[in-house]
Amino acid sequence: MAVHDGVAHWHPEGEGAPLHDLTVGEALRRRARKDPQASALVFEDPASGRQLRWTYAELDQQADRVAQALLRWGVRAGDHVAVMAVNSPEWVLLEYGLARIGAVLVTINTALRRDEVGYILAKSKASVFFFNAEQRGYDVSSALSSLRPGLPHLEKLCVIGDAAAPGAIRWDEFLSLADQADPEALAQAEAAVSPSDIAQIQFTSGTTGSPKGAMLRHLSIVNNANLMSARAGFCPDDRLLSAMPLFHTAGCVCNVLGMLMSGGCLVLMPGFDARHMVEFGARERITAINAVPTMYLRMLEELDRLGDRAPDLSSLRIAFTGGTSIPPEMMRRLHDGFGAEPMIIMGMTEASPIITQTSPDDDFEQKISTAGIPLPYTELHIAHPETGVTLKCGEIGELKIRGYQITAGYFDMPDATEKAIDGEGWLSSGDLAVLEADGHLRIVGRIKDMLIRGGENIYPVEIEKFLQSHPDVADAYVVGVPDRDLGEEIFAFVKLRPGVTLLPEALRQHCKDNMSRQKVPRYIHFVDTLPMTANGKVQKFALREMAAAIVSENLGGR
Repeated sequence: MAVHDGVAHWHPEGEGAPLHDLTVGEALRRRARKDPQASALVFEDPASGRQLRWTYAELDQQADRVAQALLRWGVRAGDHVAVMAVNSPEWVLLEYGLARIGAVLVTINTALRRDEVGYILAKSKASVFFFNAEQRGYDVSSALSSLRPGLPHLEKLCVIGDAAAPGAIRWDEFLSLADQADPEALAQAEAAVSPSDIAQIQFTSGTTGSPKGAMLRHLSIVNNANLMSARAGFCPDDRLLSAMPLFHTAGCVCNVLGMLMSGGCLVLMPGFDARHMVEFGARERITAINAVPTMYLRMLEELDRLGDRAPDLSSLRIAFTGGTSIPPEMMRRLHDGFGAEPMIIMGMTEASPIITQTSPDDDFEQKISTAGIPLPYTELHIAHPETGVTLKCGEIGELKIRGYQITAGYFDMPDATEKAIDGEGWLSSGDLAVLEADGHLRIVGRIKDMLIRGGENIYPVEIEKFLQSHPDVADAYVVGVPDRDLGEEIFAFVKLRPGVTLLPEALRQHCKDNMSRQKVPRYIHFVDTLPMTANGKVQKFALREMAAAIVSENLGGR
């Protein structure tokens, strides 16, 4: 027990598991030496037919080859290297190879479009960019060509996959550079990397709408993955299936490093497809799945559709999820159908990422109704949103976190860092939460306006500013409405300019043409007036109530 006298303050405990003073590269090296022939990575792409299986010894050798190619290409410790690609073995190798030489991985969401990608490349000062030339029908290489003149830091480009891109070398050309590398150069570079060095920059948006690059240390992500996998009870026999994108910490930390630290095997998909996931999982006899609730719902629908022809997923023992509202009935179906125990997590990118996690010792109702208890070495308290005073257990306040896993700050944004992390090291989450006397955490709301759609954080101000930039729009505000499949959906209230006629679908298409798809409002509702406070501010709570009523009446502006 780490809660004292009913105060909502969890004091950190070690639970007998020490923190490791390791870099990501060292962690892989140790695992390869300990379990060289153990399965490390299985990958299958049904679209191309590509299949791959690596042991830890092979994964380590391939990571060395990528690290050597990077050094030969002129990449050095501290360089910022951006990656924008679908899940693939190359992505995993870049995560390990960059870490091995002390370069910093900058992750980019594959759904982003030209200006969004340009912002991250510029803000991160990335000097190298690995990317797929095409993403879900979007021509990344053309967008990049138009961006290059405004990106003076960007010096080197490499395209992953079969396609070519102007000014970029291909992956096989890049990898061949390792043939000319000096083995001693890699040994020297690896020896110079410290666990306290920055391993990754993960961009996350704030309520201001400006994405911020959270700097995560080797020590933070290695230990967060290790403590998560230990709490879950992962072991070398585990096989974790996931289509979670590697550009999120759920993919590159929880999945890649979680399996590394436990000695298990990552069974990786390039993207989510319900039918392939159940078939692939059955063939590989997977024991755990990491997926957002929407993915689980689609898988259950596919299994229902297949009926008696459904693949055998009886090997599944852990259903791992988080990042959005978790439908209890869905978790019950997974448990009753496969015997899969729920593993619920609560995290944020700035915490590397997991803060709390359910335990195998929790009863079933605790597993599906709470976010678990803090991981070892994690301190948290529930503070009054205005005064900052620590509240009592059971009272609602803002969740604040402190510990080894907290971001080193936002890259090149000292003001944002100071606002998020106080002088005593407490990270403000923006979440409204309750800490129970037994240490279990419940998230009950958000101070910020952020909504979560299908596991993706959506920040209304970004969408509002875009809608407001339309020539026919006078004003626009965005709220979230509950959605059975995605947790929340985007609802936009739009006030048109006088005398203008505009159809909701036309405005939605404008969004689709210029924004990443997860930010496109599902509902657009035109209004003449907006509910305002006495001092002229829009009442978001009133808009949420209006949106919920409109959706329930099936008048969502479609």
